[in-house]
Amino acid sequence: MSDLSTKGAAFAEFWRERRLCTLTTVRPDGTPHVVPVGVTLDLDAGIARVITDGSSAKARQLRAAGKLNAAACQVDGRRWSTVEGVATLHEDPQAIADAVRRYAERYRQPRVNPNRVLIEIAVTRVLGNVS
Repeated sequence: MSDLSTKGAAFAEFWRERRLCTLTTVRPDGTPHVVPVGVTLDLDAGIARVITDGSSAKARQLRAAGKLNAAACQVDGRRWSTVEGVATLHEDPQAIADAVRRYAERYRQPRVNPNRVLIEIAVTRVLGNVS
């Protein structure tokens, strides 16, 4: 796991700003699956979280694979950051509720979705330039 808590104040602020991100996973045929998402980054735990509908392609991919390599990226002009790691799917209501709370703090309260699931990426690598 990457120690995100040592990345500094600029990095932490960049991942708190309201920015659209992309999530990239790899399909079984080896092609990339890239979609726009909201991402929250837990610096202390080293986890990026994405909430999504349980029937989405990314959720179906993860459900079938069990875990996948994934990357979440955000860009603001010349500032950018990508976090990479292993993604897993979670359907635990408490974990989803915590992820929804985090999402609401960064973006806005999401619409009600009883089919919501959580994708967690255990971050192992960080790339970018946020200064």
